[in-house]
Amino acid sequence: MAFQKILVPIDFEETSQRALESALELATKLGAKVTVVHVYSLPVYNFPDGSYIPTSELAESVQQGAQKQLDAFVEAQRARGVTLDAVLREGRSADEICRTAKEISADLIVMGTHGRGAIGRVLLGSVAVGVLRHAEVPVMTVRATDT
Repeated sequence: MAFQKILVPIDFEETSQRALESALELATKLGAKVTVVHVYSLPVYNFPDGSYIPTSELAESVQQGAQKQLDAFVEAQRARGVTLDAVLREGRSADEICRTAKEISADLIVMGTHGRGAIGRVLLGSVAVGVLRHAEVPVMTVRATDT
């Protein structure tokens, strides 16, 4: 299988930077294209007698901030000589990552993982586990550095 389109989900933490580095190295060797996706969510708070849902102005502000951060993150990598695209999505991370992979016809997903144990996954959930379970293409995970 030849990997020509690599999707890299990022959250702007060290683990996603390491995943992007790995994807860029692979893309350079294979002549592949890399698409970086960032998924953000809008804050919704539930209370016993109602919910707080953000205003359209707040939603737009969050979206613009996320887009600005994504563009700066990707722009810093352009000198590597790999064709890079950026996609911004709102929603549940694992779902949107898998949806984006399908939409761009990705051959591979390269993503960072914090390498938490079973208790961490139960308490915190894991985007990487969700993607591993539902992606229709191979997923390569890159662990955070040991501390």
